Amino acid sequence: MKPTLLIVDDEKTTREGLRAALEERYDVYIAEDAQTAMELLSGENFDVLLTDFRLPNEDGMKLIARAKSLAKPPICILMTAYGSEELAVDAMKHGADDYIAKGRLQIDELEMRIARALKQQNLEVENVSLRKQLDSKFGLEKIIGQSPAMKEIFEIVQQVAPTRATVLVLGESGTGKELIAKAVHQLSPRAKQPFVTVHCAALAPTLLESELFGHERGAFTGAHERRIGRFEQAQGGTLFLDEIGEIDAAIQVKLLRFLGEKTFERVGSNKTLTADVRLVAATNKNLEELVQAGKFREDLFFRLRVVEIALPPLRERPGDIPLLAQAFLREFAKENGKTVNDFTAEALDALMSFSWPGNVRELRNAVEQMVVLARGDRLTVRDIPATIRSGADLTKISVVRPGVTMTVEEAERQLIIQALKETNGNRTKAADKIGMSRRTLHRKLKEYHLENF
Repeated sequence: MKPTLLIVDDEKTTREGLRAALEERYDVYIAEDAQTAMELLSGENFDVLLTDFRLPNEDGMKLIARAKSLAKPPICILMTAYGSEELAVDAMKHGADDYIAKGRLQIDELEMRIARALKQQNLEVENVSLRKQLDSKFGLEKIIGQSPAMKEIFEIVQQVAPTRATVLVLGESGTGKELIAKAVHQLSPRAKQPFVTVHCAALAPTLLESELFGHERGAFTGAHERRIGRFEQAQGGTLFLDEIGEIDAAIQVKLLRFLGEKTFERVGSNKTLTADVRLVAATNKNLEELVQAGKFREDLFFRLRVVEIALPPLRERPGDIPLLAQAFLREFAKENGKTVNDFTAEALDALMSFSWPGNVRELRNAVEQMVVLARGDRLTVRDIPATIRSGADLTKISVVRPGVTMTVEEAERQLIIQALKETNGNRTKAADKIGMSRRTLHRKLKEYHLENF
């Protein structure tokens, strides 16, 4: 089923020209004024509203404001021949999702913008639905993702959380391993009990042993009083051991014993203690390689990996980047009192083309910097930190060339040529690529003298 598009313009030639150019991909309706447009919008749910700024009786921005007040508002794109920065900002304040000057309107560019806006809207709708499901399951707003890999992880967390099983979370630095550990805890029967975190790499072996198991007064130099360890602090709850691959052999033995017997001793004591604690461990190292190298006990590895959750790096799920970026934008705009409310399509393209070696943490830091230093109410490619912008594949970004105008026929001809080039002349694939039937493509090839292309 085609998306529905309402075109509002008081110039008949413009209305009809746009309808002819867009009806292959969209179910197009037209209106010559705001009143007629609102009658149509009130009677049917439209996916996209494309309106001129200058309309009889009521301008396009007021129409957009009214359209956005509907129960299911459409994507709104404002066209005007009176382009200016002030007008663009005003349009966005009235709820416009995009803005385009008619003086340099290109049909293929317009189609690209509409398609991208629809794709983004679909992602947001899916994420809202997923967010509602996750909120009821996890109570964690910071877990964001609609990619197949993340959905599978959410399902695993939901299945394992109510059990007593030990969980091993694997993933590169910055992928969100601690968030997953917290999700396991919050979905479990232990949710009202403590969630205690220990970053194993941050402490020397002797200090880590005391941190985990506690110590008695006089156990070592500086031990002036008894100290309760993290296992005792986490009684009834969950202990999260981050960077588990960094612990030394002696502590590995003590952990193995705890996992088998739920017992331990404080440093400097012979008294055996017990603790009802669930263990969740995480690492960015390859534990199997450490086992083979003799640096990590194989029996402890298997004890920890009752259930394994492997988080994909951000570069393997680029479709989640817009969702994450928008969530971070809202967070930091509110935190810093900024009026930034969106990204340009080109900025999102640039973010999606970057490899993000620091994963979600790096993206979060980048968006924070962009919001703090923002020069307008939308984040653009110029706002992206230079180190990231230089590493992004800017050739994947669609750039509007000022001053270049094309007729509908010229734009369509170029679109067909580009699709044929990208599919090595395969007409069936080219037709699919541009959303056109093969029969229509053959007619267009003849019409544009491209039969021998």
